[in-house]
Amino acid sequence: MRLNGVCIFCYLKKLFKRQMKIDNPLAKEDIRVKDAAVPIMGWSSWNTFKNKINEDVIYDTAKALRDTGLLHVGYNYLNIDDNWMSGERDENGNLQGDLATFPSGMGDLISKINDLGIKVGLYASNGTETCENLPSSLFNEKKDALTFAKWGAEYFKYDFCHNIPIPKYAPWIYGIDISKGKDCTFYPTTDAVLEGLAMFKKSKKVPTGKIVVGLDRNKGALTYTNISVEEDGEYILTINIQKYGKFRKYVHIIVNDSDEYHIFVPKQKFYNDTARYQTKVLLKKGLNTIKIFNPIKNRMTSSKYQYRYMNQCLDAATKEVAKETGQEEKPITFSICEWGFNRPWKWGSTAGNSWRTTGDIFPKWWRIMMIYWRNVKLYKYAKPGHWNDPDMLEVGNGDLTEDENRAHFSAWAMMNAPLILGMDVRKIDRKTLRIVTNLQMIKINQDPLGKQAKRIKKGALDILAKPLSDGKVAVCFLNKRGSAKNAVLKFKTLVNDEYIKLAKADTYYVWDVWESSGQDNNLKAIDTTIDKHSANVYIITPKIRVDDVKNNT
Repeated sequence: MRLNGVCIFCYLKKLFKRQMKIDNPLAKEDIRVKDAAVPIMGWSSWNTFKNKINEDVIYDTAKALRDTGLLHVGYNYLNIDDNWMSGERDENGNLQGDLATFPSGMGDLISKINDLGIKVGLYASNGTETCENLPSSLFNEKKDALTFAKWGAEYFKYDFCHNIPIPKYAPWIYGIDISKGKDCTFYPTTDAVLEGLAMFKKSKKVPTGKIVVGLDRNKGALTYTNISVEEDGEYILTINIQKYGKFRKYVHIIVNDSDEYHIFVPKQKFYNDTARYQTKVLLKKGLNTIKIFNPIKNRMTSSKYQYRYMNQCLDAATKEVAKETGQEEKPITFSICEWGFNRPWKWGSTAGNSWRTTGDIFPKWWRIMMIYWRNVKLYKYAKPGHWNDPDMLEVGNGDLTEDENRAHFSAWAMMNAPLILGMDVRKIDRKTLRIVTNLQMIKINQDPLGKQAKRIKKGALDILAKPLSDGKVAVCFLNKRGSAKNAVLKFKTLVNDEYIKLAKADTYYVWDVWESSGQDNNLKAIDTTIDKHSANVYIITPKIRVDDVKNNT
């Protein structure tokens, strides 16, 4: 760990005297729900086609979503994964579709698919290249977000390949300039209030004779409260620094406790002692506050701030396009895909509408169960508009059996996962279609209460329970092993669980989701046998309301 100019004795002294953490309330706010009040449903190109996509395959798949009835039951997104973009940006530096495989252009293709009643999603990576080594969006966030918005995309999957983390270290600052046109006002750091580890240090290399150090790793900040301008508008904020260290640096800027900006400082040459770096900021007439610090403590906070920034760019872009066209805004639902490396369930709701919790899925039972094992434990982090994402569905792919497909779909539906199909929809067979269009399973997944299922029994056979908005409870018996298993679940277990909260009743009505049959249950329990690698799912209604239940099934 570099102390970056802070003397060790000063560091230790302040460690015991001051709070060594800078607060950013904006980073704690959930992003808006957009179109993800319930988990989104759709199809993605990756599982089946990988890099073998073109506009005919994509459009034919869109038509198949409509013609098979998948669109009718809720699969209304078509997401074009990696390999849609050209290896070169256009003459203006914008992303463009592959010139050979998407010759009509992405905007025209999206418009055609929209005409079928289907929304379109696109893909890029939070890195300098995509996972397939094509141009991507890190350091091009504003430009690319505006491109996606102009094309009419309504979903965006943001991967993690070739990521470059934000530096934990801040530059040494001796003052800031606020300018508009030829008018410029300099504010030395002695005008600012220092927090945490931030401290003044004498320096003969800067005009003011003092620099501020100690803004690193969310342990220090400087705040100006005296920034005065004569009118509302956009101004140039220049940060004046003393050069130090041949490593990248970063500062985060909050203006008037509401607007966020950032400045990256590259590795430096030392032909001069000082340098300046700029960003445009919005100021209001009169006094303004500007807070400068580096919030990055580790890879996790780096990822959080990078994904938050891309979401901010997407939101700004869709609002700008709506204003320019005079049409209703088309928000872009934002899917974080950093594979669970940096515990996105802890911060995902502040940055995206869903977050991948694991590495990539593939159509093998053991892999599906491994991903399930990781994701099922995270039930407390899911809520309307913000979902744990255990990756796309492999139902209908590979050598999965019908029972395995049923169990896979059941588990993902119970866990409130986005239901993103991955088979070749143009060739879907009847058994697979019957599984993914089971209306009761879809209704469980799309329940507006938005509570992910909790695992209430763990072992060779897991039992999951999911409270529903109408007071009912969905229960899934998931048999992970290679032989049939019997299981008994007493209703009082669900009644006594603080998360599930099944209402206490003398009798219950039990509906078998996969067999489409129901029965009154006076035995106070469900007693069932589950085939190997399969799942049985039931909906439990307290106090027999048979007519209501039958009308809703």
